[in-house]
Amino acid sequence: MTVTWEELGWERLADGVGRCRLPGWDCTAGLVLGADAALMVDAGSSLDEGARLREGARRLAGRRVTHLALTHPHFDHVFGAAAFTGAEVYGAYGAAGTGALFAPGGQGRQALRADAVAEGLDSRAAREAAEVLSPVRHEVRGEQPLDLGGGRRVLLADAGPGHTGHDLAVLVPGSPDVLFCGDLVEESGEPQAGPDAVPSHWPAALDRLLELGGDDALYAPGHGAVVDAAFVRVQRDALAARFGVSR
Repeated sequence: MTVTWEELGWERLADGVGRCRLPGWDCTAGLVLGADAALMVDAGSSLDEGARLREGARRLAGRRVTHLALTHPHFDHVFGAAAFTGAEVYGAYGAAGTGALFAPGGQGRQALRADAVAEGLDSRAAREAAEVLSPVRHEVRGEQPLDLGGGRRVLLADAGPGHTGHDLAVLVPGSPDVLFCGDLVEESGEPQAGPDAVPSHWPAALDRLLELGGDDALYAPGHGAVVDAAFVRVQRDALAARFGVSR
């Protein structure tokens, strides 16, 4: 039985493109549907949340999620990744390297788990997600097109560093274009700059997003409501002033 985005509590952004604002940390999880494949953008903050996203995507797409793009290595965006069994996992260049949070067997996973617990995630859920966190199999350096079938092509872009050292954006051409920004853009609060942020490059990363999306795109932030190019420009200038980056 066909369901609509709205019936599942998702927000439709364009034909075959939508997102879910997840409870707790108000994270965006995006979904892009093609004739042959389905792409999820970010995976939620726990295995249970990832499973709910997977089921919602299956009902909307009529198939399993085949591709998963992780915008950056923070727990609230990646801890549900292992729920997407068999999906091809993409991240920004360097995300799978030694010392990165996605690297299997490293201390990064424990740091991710500790951060999740400190932010309020149940310790058992955090441990389970960290232990089985899906590694990034495909690192995007520069830009990488992805064909989902039926004329649906998306562009994965290594847009950072900025919010982290490994920030990935996902551009979905259409009417309108939709750009999933990860936490390079935040609407529901001031952008968060943790110890893995690269403030000196963050304004330039937002310039890159504006190049990708242009004036007429919808910009889906990592947290909060969908915004326009004008909002991104204001946030870029505010970040430049906040971190003393000359423009």
